[in-house]
Formats: sequence, structure tokens, C-alpha cells
Amino acid sequence: MISIAKSSAEAIGVLIVDDQTLVRAGFRMILEIEPDLQVVGEASDGGQAVAQVAALQPDVVLMDVRMPGLDGIAATRRITADASCQTRVVMLTTFDMDEYVYQALQAGASGFLLKDVQPELLVAGIRAVHSGDSLLAPILTRRMIESYLDRPRPKDAAQPRLELLTTREQEVLRLLARGLTNAEIARDLYVSETTVKTHVSRVLMKLGLRDRVQAVIYAYQTGLVGAG
Repeated sequence: MISIAKSSAEAIGVLIVDDQTLVRAGFRMILEIEPDLQVVGEASDGGQAVAQVAALQPDVVLMDVRMPGLDGIAATRRITADASCQTRVVMLTTFDMDEYVYQALQAGASGFLLKDVQPELLVAGIRAVHSGDSLLAPILTRRMIESYLDRPRPKDAAQPRLELLTTREQEVLRLLARGLTNAEIARDLYVSETTVKTHVSRVLMKLGLRDRVQAVIYAYQTGLVGAG
């Protein structure tokens, strides 16, 4: 377990969590060449990760899913359970671990990246999550949705909350669930990105959701968006 203090108030502090030393070293090398990113710590299991988040308050955690002891999903659940915690968690996965994706998103992860992600996409993903966007590799988004739609879907007791949304807010939520960015939603609705951001913020607030990823899940759970 390695930790250092943040040297710049503007740098995005990143905590790397993986039980393989070489994997952590590889991610560290990629991130440390970026002037606006700083690796503030490392952890080799979920328990250490939870402790490091409490001590260092990183902006973003790169969290491996499978680790000995406390796994990444359980660690993410503990981290996001603290409503005052602003840390966002990005899960690291591989193609053969689809069964974990939905669980981790429900636990509060803000996104997923594949472990073999290109360096530039890793860096861009961290910046996106830090700015409040969700992060899902397209193939993982598709598999998550397909997997969910294959399951029995009982009526969600929270579904009436959709009535709290205006017609425009429901429209924004539908487009959000389709994977559109703020810029793409703005283009489709002929409004500004600032207006879209306002709508997204209101949707999250009214539905009591943490971020855009949870909004996507909610849209499918309630049937607001279906397959196709």
C-alpha cells in the first residue's frame, strides 16, 4: 500500500486498486505523465482501498473487480455508501467478467473500463468521470442492457417517481439511457449543452440518483427505455 499527499489542488487525484503489482505499476506509468493527473495512492485489496479513500479522499478510484479478501464490488459499495464522499469509482474488468458489471453499477460505480484499454482512453475516461459523466465501454453497455433485459422484471416500487419529471426531463433521460453525451442530446433537442446539463442535474436530484450510470439503470428498470 502506497500513499502520498496531493501536490496540486487542481490535479485529479487517482487511487489505483489492483492485487497485481505490475498492473498497478503500469497504470501509474500511464497516469503520471499527465500534468493534470496525480496518483495519490495504491492498494492491493478492497479493504485497503476503503481505508485509503477515507484517508486520502481521491477524486477517482481505479478499482479491480476481483481481489482477495474484500472484492472490488463490496469495496465500491462501502465507499459510495457515504453520501458525503465525492470519490468516484471506475471498475476495471475483462471481457470474461460480464456477470459483475451490473452488480458493480448497482453498488455505485460511475463506470467501467477494460484492463486492456488504450492509454489515451484511460486518461480521457478518468477526466470524464471526474467531471461528472458516466463511463462505459460501448460493448459493456450493450452487454449490461442485454443481460438485464433477459431477466424477469418485477414492477419497480419506485416507478411512480417518474411522474416527478417533466416531459422534457423524461425525454432527456431516454436519450441519456441510449448512451448519448450532453452534446449529442443538445443537438437532438436543439438546445444548449448548458440546458442539457441543467435537465440532467434535475433528473438526478428528483429521482435521488448518484450519477448518470444510475440514471441509465433506472431508465431500464422502470421500462422508460426498452431494447432496440
